[in-house]
Amino acid sequence: MKDRQKIIDFFKASGQEAEEIAIRLTDLAESTEKGRPFAVGPFMSPYAVQVASTIAAHMKTVSARAWGGYHEAERVKIAFVNEDFGGTVDFGMKLLRATWDDRYRLIGHRDVLGALMGLGIERDVLGDILMQGSGAQLIVDSRMADWIQQNFVKVAMVPMKVEEIPFDELVLPEKKAKGIRATVASLRLDAVGAAGFGVSRSKMVSAISGDKVQVNWAPAKGTSQTVKPGDIISFRGRGRIEIVELTGKSRKGRTGVRINRYK
Repeated sequence: MKDRQKIIDFFKASGQEAEEIAIRLTDLAESTEKGRPFAVGPFMSPYAVQVASTIAAHMKTVSARAWGGYHEAERVKIAFVNEDFGGTVDFGMKLLRATWDDRYRLIGHRDVLGALMGLGIERDVLGDILMQGSGAQLIVDSRMADWIQQNFVKVAMVPMKVEEIPFDELVLPEKKAKGIRATVASLRLDAVGAAGFGVSRSKMVSAISGDKVQVNWAPAKGTSQTVKPGDIISFRGRGRIEIVELTGKSRKGRTGVRINRYK
């Protein structure tokens, strides 16, 4: 791919993580360009979809597809597919169901993910973790499914049972959003983020400077980055917000904004 280095340099400007995703996906795309019918990568953040689309736009015979087990999945696998391939792309995923004693319903997503990472596996073999009361459904790389079943036996010292189930038993996550209405001096990331997450402006500035904030799954460009309706702002450890709409100007010239906050 003649534009390989240009693409990598473009995403390098967004930070190390973006550069690493670009390198990994260009390698994958090139393997398809050289004759493979398709090539599938590991689980990645939604930002990888933007990177893959850019790469595919610079290629004549390869297209990019993304799938995470269900529509609107947060973690997805990217596949680069040769235009001559007319079959079905195998994204290599399995669905596991983990259940535990109903008395421990307070076990959360962070507990489950921490227990899995504590087993020494890489994050990129794990897709979305969908919490369901006293259990969870795990979308995982098919090559690791059996190993996870055999070794993932406890969360926070609570015994559990893990079994494989078909994807038609997947229970889609229920979106629970807290509606927020606020007025901000401007549509700068630090101002809108502070209003949406309910933190001080200085704390939001610190989070952005500390690489804890993403806009549309890409690293934040800075505190003064302008955001708009439709943008999703993620704050590590605090969830994410979606800017729904602007609601007009106040008499003092402040901008009204309606936000949905997801935890």
